[in-house]
Amino acid sequence: DVQLVESGGGSVQDGGSLTISCEASPSTYEYVMGWFRQAPGKEREGIAVISSGSAYTIYRDSVKDRFTISQDNGKNTVYLQMNSLKPEDTAVYYCAASSFFCSVAGLSQSKYNYWGQGTQVTVSS
Repeated sequence: DVQLVESGGGSVQDGGSLTISCEASPSTYEYVMGWFRQAPGKEREGIAVISSGSAYTIYRDSVKDRFTISQDNGKNTVYLQMNSLKPEDTAVYYCAASSFFCSVAGLSQSKYNYWGQGTQVTVSS
C-alpha cells in the first residue's frame, strides 16, 4: 500500500504559476503516478501521468504545454508545475497511484488504486 499527501495548493491570479507536490509513503517505486482534478459541479478528470521511471508522461490536451509532471524518486515526491494558469483550472487537485502499466492506467481514474486527500487550487481573474 502507499499513502499520498498533497501540498502546495493556494490562490493565484490568472496567468500565474504554482507547483503542487505529492509525497508518497513508503515510496513511488513501481507505481504510475497521476494528477487528477475536480472542479465544482464537474466530474474528476485526469490531467497528467508519469511512469515509474519517468520515461513516459501523458497529459490532458487542455493542460498540455502549460503543466509539467515530474518526480524525485529519492524524495518519493511527485510534482505538478502549472504555468499560465486560467480561472478554469480552479479545482481540487488529487494525486493518485496506479499498479497498472502507464499505457493501461493513462488518465483513467478507475485504474488508480490509491488517492491523496486533495489540495485546492484557485485561479482568480
